[in-house]
Formats: sequence, structure tokens, C-alpha cells
Amino acid sequence: MDNTYKSAGVDKEEGYQTVSKIKKAVSETHNSNVLNGIGNFGAFYQLSGYKNPVLVSGTDGVGTKLRIALDVKKYDTVGIDCFAMCANDILCHGAQPLFFLDYLACGKLDSDIAAEIVGGIAAACKETGTALIGGETAEMPGMYQVGDYDVAGFCVGVVEKDEIIDGSEIREGQMIIGLPSSGFHSNGFSLVRKIFPDFNEEFEGKPLWETLLVPTKLYQNDIFKIREKVQLSGIAHITGGGLIENVPRILPKGLTAVIKKSKVKVPTVMQELMKRGGIAEDEMFGTFNMGVGMVGVCDAKDADTILNLIEGSMAIGEIQKGEEEIILK
Repeated sequence: MDNTYKSAGVDKEEGYQTVSKIKKAVSETHNSNVLNGIGNFGAFYQLSGYKNPVLVSGTDGVGTKLRIALDVKKYDTVGIDCFAMCANDILCHGAQPLFFLDYLACGKLDSDIAAEIVGGIAAACKETGTALIGGETAEMPGMYQVGDYDVAGFCVGVVEKDEIIDGSEIREGQMIIGLPSSGFHSNGFSLVRKIFPDFNEEFEGKPLWETLLVPTKLYQNDIFKIREKVQLSGIAHITGGGLIENVPRILPKGLTAVIKKSKVKVPTVMQELMKRGGIAEDEMFGTFNMGVGMVGVCDAKDADTILNLIEGSMAIGEIQKGEEEIILK
């Protein structure tokens, strides 16, 4: 009887191949603060150059957007999604991402697929100056079907204590500025897949899956560019729950975010989803980003500066006194 780990469905050699294939891409994200490489039980990152640093962390995954990537066998963008969902979260507090760790689970490991997924994570890390310093690849037959993968990540960033953004400075009369999304990002895909069951249908001259798999936008450059010019009192990452659930998370008690729906530039693919599925507008705004991937709150006098600075940005509302957390009108 062949009672080996491989006979139980776990191929250690494929795992070694995965490490070999991702090693170069991972090492290219490292900087002088990374004190060790692949192979140790823990990753070492040295903090330097800060007066009173506060670490900010976030974790997230890609969700069922992965199902589309797996079905059409395109694996190079979902890693970007994984990184962006985590890094955009900590960016809401003004944090610069320092390092990232990923978790990849599957039923049967294919080193080429794993390398493509991790390669996307590494590319996003490299673009933002973040070190990919660790990760875990778990082959779990019996838990996942052959061909299935799940991806999650964990990001740690840093911000000076006196520069933390937490929404406490938001005041009545300030403006709400929306930064454009690149599409659905990584939220609401269970509903997307229900309404769009055929990913290969043509949409705007190309297969629909190409539009659906556009990766989550990385907002780091936009946010830091804005903060060089003006002060932001609050930042919200518009993820699951849309504007309705995420904007109130940054508001002090007694203030209301009044959003003008007419000012929100809804992507055509979301308009098509709403039409085809007969989805109520409130359900759309409470599930998807509707074209607004990040929201910034600023003084009214600074709104035009942001609008001129960031292409596609929108003045979508203002802060008013009130007990309702958010009003869409």
C-alpha cells in the first residue's frame, strides 16, 4: 500500500516548484528593511526613519471573483486584487504599506497557477514599494476541489501618530469627493455571477470576463498626491456594502453624509447589471462601489484642487448635521 503524503493528495515537490518560481518576483519587492529571505519561520522587517510610528494592519481576500478567474484560466490579476483590498484599507488611516503576507489554499497545487497568482501580488507590492516578505501555500485535498484556489492576504503599514486619519476631524460643510474605481473591484461577485452566468458573452466589444477581471485600483499614489496639496479629514474605502455602509464608518456622531446620486459616474457594466437583473437602486448602492472606489472628505475650498488633481474624481456630496448616517438623493 502506497501510504505517502502524495498518495493522500499532497505533492510536496509541486510546493517546492512553486517556491522556486515565485522566488525572483518576491525578492524584487524587498528593500534594506527586510532582514531575511524566503525559508525562515518568520519574516523580519526593520522600522526606521519614524519619530512616533504607529503600525496599521489589514487583512482581506478576493472572494468569489476568483471563480471567474479560475473558469477562464486567467490568474495574473487576482493577486493584485488581494493586495489592493488590504492596502487600500490601511490607506484610509494615512498608512504607507510596509510589508505583505499572502495565503494561498487549493485542492491540488499547480505551481504555474500559484506562481501567476503570487506574481500579481508581487507586482502590486513592487508598484507601491511594499515588501512581500512571507506567505503560505496550503494544499488541502478534501477541503477544496481540484482546480479551486482561495487567496487572502495581510498587510502592515505605518503612519506617524500625529498624522493618523480617523474621521474625527470631519466637520459640517465639508465636501465628499469620490475617486473613480476600476470596476467592481473585489466585491459583490456572488450577485455578479448570478446575473452574468456567461463570462464569455460579448460586452462592449470584448468578452465580459475581461471587464469583470479588471483588478482593484491601487489608491496609494492618488491619496498621497492629494495629501501633498490639501488636508483630508477622512478617507473611506468603498468595498462590500458600497457607499451606504462604508462612508458612515468614518463619520463622527451627529453628522450625515449627503450623497447626490446624479454626481456618481456609474460604470456601464454596473448599469447593465442593474438593468438585466432588475436590481433596485438602493441594493446596487448598498452592494457595489458604483464607480467610486475611495472617498475623501475635505474642506469645501479644497475640493477643486482634488478634482483638478485626480482624473475622473467627482464631488458627490457634503457633510451635514443630522442623525441619519447617510442620505442618498
